[in-house]
Amino acid sequence: MTRRKKTRSLADKVTIRTGKRKDYRRWRHDNPDQLQSTPRFAAKKRDQRKSQAASKLERQRREATTLSLHPQDDTPPTDSSQDS
Repeated sequence: MTRRKKTRSLADKVTIRTGKRKDYRRWRHDNPDQLQSTPRFAAKKRDQRKSQAASKLERQRREATTLSLHPQDDTPPTDSSQDS
């Protein structure tokens, strides 16, 4: 017969835990509409997104290759499909 493993953690044995991380995670999962970021964190993320977008645009401008959609040829295009 196998014996039960001894555990030091009482987290799963206790039914009411106030102020614990597991309780807060469960509450946060159950009430997503009551959550909001702190203004400092929101401002930090907004600045990060702005700088990331600016660096992305700069990188695109620097590394972009220009495609000539209309080549600058002096010869007029010949259309062979209208010869018939």
